[in-house]
Amino acid sequence: MNVSVVAQAAQSVEGSNPALNIGIFAAFVVVTLVIVFRASRNTKTATDYYAAGRAFTGPQNGIAIAGDYLSAASFLGIAGAIAVNGYDGFLYSIGFLVAWLVALLLVAELLRNTGRFTMADVLSFRMRQRPVRTAAALSTLTVSFFYLLAQMAGAGGLVALLLGITDRGYQALVIAVVGVLMIVYVLVGGMKGTTWVQIIKAVLLVIGAAAMTLWVLGRYGFNLSGLLGDAVAKGGAAGEALLNPGKQYGATGTSRLDFLSLGLALVLGTAGLPHVLMRFYTVPTAKDARRSVVWAIWLIGIFYLFTLVLGYGAGALVGPQRISTAPGGVNSAAPLLAQALGGPVLLGLIAAVAFATILAVVAGLTITASASFAHDIYVNVIKKGQVDDKQQEVRVARITAVVIGLVSIVGGIVANGQNVAFLVALAFAVAASANLPTILYSLFWKRFNTTGALWSIYGGLAVTIVLIVFSPAVSGAKNAMFPSVDFHWFPLPNPGIVSIPVSFLLGYLGTVLSKEPVNQAKYAEMEVRSLTGAGAEKAVSH
Repeated sequence: MNVSVVAQAAQSVEGSNPALNIGIFAAFVVVTLVIVFRASRNTKTATDYYAAGRAFTGPQNGIAIAGDYLSAASFLGIAGAIAVNGYDGFLYSIGFLVAWLVALLLVAELLRNTGRFTMADVLSFRMRQRPVRTAAALSTLTVSFFYLLAQMAGAGGLVALLLGITDRGYQALVIAVVGVLMIVYVLVGGMKGTTWVQIIKAVLLVIGAAAMTLWVLGRYGFNLSGLLGDAVAKGGAAGEALLNPGKQYGATGTSRLDFLSLGLALVLGTAGLPHVLMRFYTVPTAKDARRSVVWAIWLIGIFYLFTLVLGYGAGALVGPQRISTAPGGVNSAAPLLAQALGGPVLLGLIAAVAFATILAVVAGLTITASASFAHDIYVNVIKKGQVDDKQQEVRVARITAVVIGLVSIVGGIVANGQNVAFLVALAFAVAASANLPTILYSLFWKRFNTTGALWSIYGGLAVTIVLIVFSPAVSGAKNAMFPSVDFHWFPLPNPGIVSIPVSFLLGYLGTVLSKEPVNQAKYAEMEVRSLTGAGAEKAVSH
């Protein structure tokens, strides 16, 4: 669930100051560009470009991980969901936090110890290199592309919402500007520049959310019961339902099942998101990776506690009715709350934080996708690992970043104004269905082989896309991408409850039905390295 939640109506929030908002946006861009250009001076080798020279400390990387993970959905979408749906909205916060714990405790350090730059490094460690790298790179590019598409369309929707830009041509210009900035960040700064952007964005996001949280609580004498009571009173006839489960997802058995499916995709998909996993390659040691975990968990956990206060605060001070009917719907809750607390200035600052969130995430996605193509497809599949010029891989990655950026701009413009929630659902579902089963099998199942990996990745990818295409997210519903037609036969907007078990099953069947022998030595090396970190530094230094 990411920036698609803000790709909504193109009208301004009443009382906002577009000139002030643009000024704050511009200040953020100028500061981050200066930092990116300074960081680019030492970006020469593939390790510099993909992994920031492995020079970041645990605390720095932990803050950057939080920046990668805390999206516009976390800030705008969840706050709005809590304001309008109460308890059911807060379940998103819980789901995102639990997802993070699963990602870190289950796969993050193990992947960092085993690989060099990308997820495919790990999946192909004891398999046949070329087919597995190709499949893993394809999955990475698919997840990154759909995520990027939603981000770019969301950028147009968010800026239109806060600046009052109703002309679709100007909205397209906004999307193009975001895309160009993204290309510059990645092209010039590589992972080091992108990481600093993430750190700045994370600090701004946490400080902004903390300030608003304290401001809201201060209005009620730091009495949470008083805040909840006002939220219930402002909710009218449905006010009491805000404190109980079931307001959003309890209407029918199908809606409850869909929430379970969505929860599975969020919790398990995060552990397979390539742009989150790639961040663990930027620290020098396994100890720093663990310190990253501690910092990230604290920051993310505290932030999601803030969303509880922000959501109910918006419900109490603005009201669910006004939020639901405002431009952008529930996603206007945080901007409207900022306006109610501090007027146009605070609204401008919060708008800048949301914009910074989008810009940072698209940069992270772009460098992940470019690294996957250059390192996995170009170097290890096309060139079979034989690259004469050490700078050639970095040049290919930069060219790929430009191509990906341009494609994302065009895709974002095409998707602008449409319901792109299915793109985010598809990204998470693909990550949970195609990536996670293969990662877990590779790390923990001795018998797992190339055939099982290919069945799991390609099968999970195909099942997920088919179920999404024929779901209510695309047709047959009011908020579908094509609401005027109906060709859906799968009842759930999110396919995770079906596609994830199917992918695990395909990985198992592909392995047991194959007669491919197990490379005992490679598995033993991978097991020792992933669990202890022994040999990891040697592996990443060449």
